[in-house]
Amino acid sequence: MVEIRGKRYSMKKNQELKLTGDIFQNLSDFFKVMGDFTRLRIIHFLSDREMNVNEIAAELGMEQSAISHQLRILKQSRLVKYRREGKQVFYSLDDQHVRQVFIQGLEHVME
Repeated sequence: MVEIRGKRYSMKKNQELKLTGDIFQNLSDFFKVMGDFTRLRIIHFLSDREMNVNEIAAELGMEQSAISHQLRILKQSRLVKYRREGKQVFYSLDDQHVRQVFIQGLEHVME
């Protein structure tokens, strides 16, 4: 059983949930974005708290421009959101699903 947007579907032989090519393409794109080393590290830091680009760059030991590029990809993929506070922009995970996927992947590789 899988729940998508509040509705439950059976995964038995794909009877109820019809997965189209577009859905598989979107899922593939999601895993491509999640499959980048730097983006995973950003997701890791944002899973605990919101941060600005300079804080993330300092944690990762990378240039601010490189982090901004990765954050742009994460925003376009709806994995990260942002809010403005004066001149500062703070980033956080878009929703709990992103954190859950990250944690489940982490648990899987650490078994």
